Amino acid sequence: MVAALRRKHRIHASPGTPDPVASFDAMPQSGVPAWLVRNLKSLGFSQPTPIQMQCFPAIMSGSHVLASAPTGSGKTIAFLGPILACLGKPGKDFARALIVDPSRELAKQTLDEFTKLTVGRKWNGRLVDRMSGEKAGNIRRLDVAVCTPLRLVQMLRENRISLDATKHLVFDEADKLLDLGFAPQIDEMLTFCPKADGGLMQTMMFSATLPPVVVDLAGSILTSPLRISIGDVNAAAPDVEQKLLFITSEDGKLFSFRQLLQDGEIKPPALVFVQSKERAKELFGELVYDGIFVDTIHADRTKQQRDNTVKAFRAGKLWVLVCTDLMARGVDFKGIGSGVINYDFPQSAATYIHRIGRTGRAGRKGKAITMFTIDDFESLRSIVGVMRQSGCEVPEWMLRLKQRSKKVQLAK
Repeated sequence: MVAALRRKHRIHASPGTPDPVASFDAMPQSGVPAWLVRNLKSLGFSQPTPIQMQCFPAIMSGSHVLASAPTGSGKTIAFLGPILACLGKPGKDFARALIVDPSRELAKQTLDEFTKLTVGRKWNGRLVDRMSGEKAGNIRRLDVAVCTPLRLVQMLRENRISLDATKHLVFDEADKLLDLGFAPQIDEMLTFCPKADGGLMQTMMFSATLPPVVVDLAGSILTSPLRISIGDVNAAAPDVEQKLLFITSEDGKLFSFRQLLQDGEIKPPALVFVQSKERAKELFGELVYDGIFVDTIHADRTKQQRDNTVKAFRAGKLWVLVCTDLMARGVDFKGIGSGVINYDFPQSAATYIHRIGRTGRAGRKGKAITMFTIDDFESLRSIVGVMRQSGCEVPEWMLRLKQRSKKVQLAK
């Protein structure tokens, strides 16, 4: 029966992983508190997603966990839910659970999920950022702390906070943490954590893609982790319709984008990904001239500007949000059905997977359009591979394209 359930939901688990839990109603038998089950049901899902089915019992067993699943598959609840079940009830220590996210936007979203899961209870969670101007050392009780690496390490160096009471540590979007060069901060952060000897701290890594560099990192800090993956490793979410659009030259992109809007191929709200902040500013200027309700988000904008833009986009006040890969990881925008456009071609399969993962989330259908020119042919093969692995039809000639050499990739 367990094997059949795993086959049905394409759950792959390493030997020794506890049996998955098939429904919310079965969770109390596994030790999940009744109040948490009620809050999970109130989120509107009829049953746990596959990653939740397997991660609840795996995390509650106390083992280290290395997990991957398609974007939009409920990974945040897959680690927050069982962590809350393990903690049992609100406590008096600081940062009993610590969630590390690669961006402030994703950290805020993680905190929002925590708030939904603990509604009606007296749990305390917050973003370890500026701490609203107060000294972090004055905060004695914090059940779940959510943070970004640089801010956390800075506060640890200044001895403003302590992780002595941390029992659960999650690296969310682990591959992006490495992509952004946070490996030194991760190493430094671990020196402030309780040693794993005696089971004092449980460590978990989650992501939609797990390239070899992440697996290597996991091997250096996770002791005998349970390896869990959903679907094909490094594949895009199956609910996303993926299209490639050939543009003869770079100059034709803007015309083609306008045509897609006019023909209804792109239906707002839409996320448009570009390669750099300069490109984002340039496209923003063109679309504003067209009278489109558009804004942009990139590293040059302040935290307040980024927060306001995300809020306006979620509220439907913006039709188009032009962004760099800053927004490609984990951030959830409900209602983006046919609106992820790769205006600039993604430079890796992992980037492509995360970009298009902003649509087709939580069982909803989505659509992603990727523009490419002759100059992108060298990079096309890896993206086509992801599309084929995800069940999309692609022309045979694209499958015969040569993969970009590793030397060229490293040079990039």
